[in-house]
Amino acid sequence: SSNASNNNVESGKKPLDIKLFHSLRRVGSPVISPSKNGALFVTSYYNPDINKSAAYLSYLDIATGNITRLTEDSPGIVSSNPIWFDDENFGFLRRGALYKQSLSSDSSPELVFNPPVAVSNVAFRANGSLLSFVASVFPNTTMKDSAYMKRNEERKFDSAQVYDNLWARHWNEWSTPEKPSVFVMPLERSSKSSIWKLGDEIDLSTKLPKCPDPLIRWSVDDYTISPSGDNIAFVSRPPISNMTWSTNVDVFLVSTSGTSRPRLLTPRINGMASGPVFSSDGKRLAWLQMETPAYESDINRIYVHNIAARETVAIAYDWDLSPHSLVWSKDDKHIYAVTGDKGRNLVYSIEVATGKREELTSTGAAGTVRPIDESRLLLTHSSQDQPGDIHLLEIPSCKTKQLTNVNKELLKDVRLCPAEDFYFIGARGDKVHGWLLRPFNFNRRKTYPLALLIHGGPQQGSVQGFSHAQWNPNMYANAGFVTIVINFHGSSGYGQNFTDSIRHKWGDYPYVDLMRGIDYVSNTFSFVDTSRMVALGGSYGGYMVNWLNGHTDRFKAFVAHDGKFNTISGYYGTDELWFPEHDLGKPWETAGRAILEENNPERFAANFKTPTLYVQGEKDFRIPVTESLGAWAMLRRRGIPSRLVYFNDEDHWINKPGNSVRWYVEVLDWITAWTNTTAPYRIR
Repeated sequence: SSNASNNNVESGKKPLDIKLFHSLRRVGSPVISPSKNGALFVTSYYNPDINKSAAYLSYLDIATGNITRLTEDSPGIVSSNPIWFDDENFGFLRRGALYKQSLSSDSSPELVFNPPVAVSNVAFRANGSLLSFVASVFPNTTMKDSAYMKRNEERKFDSAQVYDNLWARHWNEWSTPEKPSVFVMPLERSSKSSIWKLGDEIDLSTKLPKCPDPLIRWSVDDYTISPSGDNIAFVSRPPISNMTWSTNVDVFLVSTSGTSRPRLLTPRINGMASGPVFSSDGKRLAWLQMETPAYESDINRIYVHNIAARETVAIAYDWDLSPHSLVWSKDDKHIYAVTGDKGRNLVYSIEVATGKREELTSTGAAGTVRPIDESRLLLTHSSQDQPGDIHLLEIPSCKTKQLTNVNKELLKDVRLCPAEDFYFIGARGDKVHGWLLRPFNFNRRKTYPLALLIHGGPQQGSVQGFSHAQWNPNMYANAGFVTIVINFHGSSGYGQNFTDSIRHKWGDYPYVDLMRGIDYVSNTFSFVDTSRMVALGGSYGGYMVNWLNGHTDRFKAFVAHDGKFNTISGYYGTDELWFPEHDLGKPWETAGRAILEENNPERFAANFKTPTLYVQGEKDFRIPVTESLGAWAMLRRRGIPSRLVYFNDEDHWINKPGNSVRWYVEVLDWITAWTNTTAPYRIR
């Protein structure tokens, strides 16, 4: 329904089409060498012609910027999880096994550890000759025994799983007796030869309080190991009866000797903890802590625990932004935090003693931060018109220098649009932030259709970084649309009051913001054709698309990905009850029922009239498949054009690259057809 038109000649630039977008290289987090002279990083990519992915390791010389590829680059070969054994030797995972290789050009991979079950999050501490990793095992068993038990499971005569605890399924998996746990294992190289000797694995979670239910027990996948290897800190959700309506996630500290019981560091706090990090001297531990129980989008406070003194303090408590990752400076005087801030992910330096803050970056989206020394950091960084690369950041000048450019060749003739900020007065009289991308081959004398992208959460913020997933604004701009993003009430990065304000108001404030945002854009920019508008969203964004369909006829078409249609059935079918209970209410209580109904798109089913494309993954337990099926059934039954794109192997997201290609084909085909738009390249 969209024919190619040869209108990109005069600009000399090509559009970012679906195939090229999915071929782009992605850069992993840098892993700095013990000598601080260089860093390992992974480059990964997908080949859409043969439907295979690849990932290889490279070495970055920090002083010169020279990059040397270290491992094989070929389709189907994926190397990941780079670690340093010493300045010459590094390790990585491939096909579930740990290999070592040296930096010398003639070196080839040698097998170090071929575990009986899959491992992840591998780390090595040379001074303790200790390997640490996460692996899923059955209760109180070794990895080898777990592999044997898993094979036996397949021979069972029945497939029943019996649940008493509501934590029966989460995200995309049903609970089974196998649970991730953190392990350590001695790994030593004999001084006389290069042979590496492995000791026995130690499961550090076995001394946690006993849990009577084998299907619902301690699960550990987020951990960090101290610089010397003597301690590990991890977070875990207590396996108790209220798991589905409590957000309590605790921090534990445990010795890597395996002889002591993990020590609980968050005994009196019932909010969610995340992201523990040890100080450079290993004497303190910092983490992010939400303090409000049962609220998953509470502000993240920064907690610092003195291990010897057993004391915890909160720092920078007056900060109204909510960071999502932390790392200590090399001298332990500062903590670097990455936080959402007005549509960007910025790096802040926080003085530990005083809580004083300083902004180190000001644009785009920072990812991982890795300190080299007191005056230099490596970080991954992207912007709306530039995919992620590794940058060097100098302190205190805040000068940045791009060190990698992994998509240089692929993008040399391609037009990527920058974000143009705008502000308008939205709900409550508050200032609301949005941005606009102009379409491919933009000509100010012409008019263009408009695509409104609505983020999920709802307590998240869209960010001006480069996404490799479904909602990259450049993909809609390069299909011929003026593309707008609005961080409506509930979004993060504008202070906690703005985030909290969406409670009980799912269908109210964001709707007002989006309508006023479109009014602002159409009144301000003469190149927008308001008779050819579409709106698209996933998760909460899909809910809002259903809400829009019952409340306005301004749009030619909609796309709803894994979105809630009915707040009542949505409550009963979801995996995390704390979320609807906090934001809306409990359906069997009078007050809760009233709020759920007030914000229920299904209540306005008779008003739906706009053609809608529904996208749904079978394994989505956050928004079960019946939510999309119900809305689609209602539209089809009433004779309103609608289509269902169903992925039997996907969850709340699209994870497989081949499915992502198809997602964009279906979505862009739908919105170009309904707005009578000719894309600058052939979509189907």
